[in-house]
Amino acid sequence: MPNIKIFSGSSHQDLSQKIADRLGLELGKVVTKKFSNQETCVEIGESVRGEDVYIVQSGCGEINDNLMELLIMINACKIASASRVTAVIPCFPYARQDKKDKGFFDIPVDNLYAEPAVLKWIKENIPEWKTCTIVSPDAGGAKRVTSIADRLNVDFALIHKERKKANEVDRMVLVGDVKDRVAILVDDMADTCGTVCHAVDKLISAGAVKVYAILTHGIFSGPAISRINNACFEAVVVTNTIPQEEKMKHCPKIQVCHVAQLEI
Repeated sequence: MPNIKIFSGSSHQDLSQKIADRLGLELGKVVTKKFSNQETCVEIGESVRGEDVYIVQSGCGEINDNLMELLIMINACKIASASRVTAVIPCFPYARQDKKDKGFFDIPVDNLYAEPAVLKWIKENIPEWKTCTIVSPDAGGAKRVTSIADRLNVDFALIHKERKKANEVDRMVLVGDVKDRVAILVDDMADTCGTVCHAVDKLISAGAVKVYAILTHGIFSGPAISRINNACFEAVVVTNTIPQEEKMKHCPKIQVCHVAQLEI
């Protein structure tokens, strides 16, 4: 049976190390650098012949460079006769319109869900979770919030939003009841945070006593941090599919839910 070897790309070495620690393995030796013309160079520092190789590279930071680095690492391992190469991509790049579900893969793909980690965080950190309302900030997330609400045996609500253009929300309508309750906003990602910050205002005006936001991928670009700091969140919880250390220094409301221990 092939041995498992885990290699980390440049995007999120801390998460790669946590995954390796969880499995009781050491990260494989790899050197990544750039030539003077900025082309990416990858050197695998150990034999992978006949091995089962996993490469962890998240879609964050210098996304285009990291994606190319991942492709080069995959190619290097295949050329070196690895038995199998699996790319582990905690935050999948170029997936804003759910292109990952439109069938452009011709290899097996497994979607890993953060829901178990989200449920664990809610139960351990929100004392009022048994009487909370799970809220989707848009109609597209209804399936996500109903699944979590069913697992917790609580109510759910959703916010219907009308957009003028991408990243700019015109009007929001709340469908459901949050009066005198803790509301937990759940979404797959937050970029500039315009949507979730509009949503928290809507929930507070509808009578919610506290609002948490739980977001799988915290991209937090542009004015996101200042918006969160100025919004009425108890906490904004994100998974560590993207490094958050620097963002947390500037925004004490951000908390991290770790996904290295997730199991299929």
